[in-house]
Amino acid sequence: MTSEKESEKMDLSLESLLKILDYSSDEIYVLDGETKIVYVNRNCEKHYGVKKSDVLGRYNADFFNEGYWTPSVVPRVLEEKTPVSARQQTNIGAELLTRAFPILNKQNEIEYIVITATEIKDFTRLTTTEEQPSLSELDQNFTDTIIMNSKKMRKILHFCEKVAPTDSTVLVHGQSGTGKGVIAYHLHKLSTRKNEPFLNVNCAAIPEDLLESALFGYIAGSFTGAKKEGKIGMFEAADNGTIFLDEIGELALPLQAKVLQVIQDKKFIPVGSNVSKTVNVRIIAATNQDLLQMVQDKTFREDLFYRLNVIDIHMPSLAERRDDIIPLVYSFLSKFNDKYNFTKIISEDCLTVLYHYSWPGNVRQLENLMERLVITSEAVIGVEDLPEVILDKVKEIPELLYSNSLESALNNVTGTMVRRSYQKFGTSRGVAADLQISQSKASRLIREHCPNED
Repeated sequence: MTSEKESEKMDLSLESLLKILDYSSDEIYVLDGETKIVYVNRNCEKHYGVKKSDVLGRYNADFFNEGYWTPSVVPRVLEEKTPVSARQQTNIGAELLTRAFPILNKQNEIEYIVITATEIKDFTRLTTTEEQPSLSELDQNFTDTIIMNSKKMRKILHFCEKVAPTDSTVLVHGQSGTGKGVIAYHLHKLSTRKNEPFLNVNCAAIPEDLLESALFGYIAGSFTGAKKEGKIGMFEAADNGTIFLDEIGELALPLQAKVLQVIQDKKFIPVGSNVSKTVNVRIIAATNQDLLQMVQDKTFREDLFYRLNVIDIHMPSLAERRDDIIPLVYSFLSKFNDKYNFTKIISEDCLTVLYHYSWPGNVRQLENLMERLVITSEAVIGVEDLPEVILDKVKEIPELLYSNSLESALNNVTGTMVRRSYQKFGTSRGVAADLQISQSKASRLIREHCPNED
């Protein structure tokens, strides 16, 4: 046990302790059981551009709702009562590794949430050399930040953490625009190959007659227009790293055979050569097609399918991960505000419409829309800024069918969301965190839409 003298030696005044915490390289902030911010150190100024005095006493959801950071870790902590980690982006472009820890009382209720945030400055970037292919069709721009408020995405990311350290091949499938490439890059960054190249090849974007040489390279004099010294291909450039074969279903059968050889033997033969080369590369493939049906139609090799499908990841549509829509909106809002040097905000009515839209183009469609809205709207992005195709589709929502005005329609949708959230969480605090609004507003909406509830 610690003696009284030792306790006295370790005793610090509150003023001294707060001064010490201000010198921490990490941001530290503390929420009470109602998610009100009761302490924050001075790093909040660096991360969000706001003073400590402007933060204290406000609710966490207020700042998330205003786009200061995304995604929010607090709803998961409230729901699961366990520590949560996430990678966040802030309104001024900082990228943070954030960890939240709940402190429970004897009744197993959350008394405080302690949150620390470390700024991530050193990202490992793919370095291109003269030896590596330079095809404009190959997009190397990926992000580590993945929105994971929905249970489906959290389940996928947990699965990724398990399989990433292995060298097993992975097949990611799902609709176009669901983020298959982002998951592929996430797997790479979690793997032991994270400091080695990650090369993305869109098999549908490169003409068939050029794809073989792009993938496997060629030797001098292989064909008309070839470089005198030859050129290495993507597989060789990705040696010791990861190659991502997007739209793998577009590969012609002869190329499928060569990819199969790389998986089985870790060898390939460049175009025009008769000497094989050896590579150590992890293969991640993606498709929006039904490869099993293609196997039956004999347009995709059965042996290649099973070699690729060792680890299978299905990316849900955005409509299936609706809890991610609002965080994604704020993430893209922050991204394009920063890109175009704007400070646009978005109205709650507009958020309601976006939440209920079906998003046939998935995350890519939402990202493109947010870029358009940031560029073309006034200071506040409102419902009137949305394209007609979205407004027309949203009118089909049951809550909107019998409304005579937009205001009435949005009120119906708001009521549905509040009642659903209140049934799930049972408190204004839970509703506030779930819907990313202030607790005072949550209380008002509960009184308005749940009059028979206490």
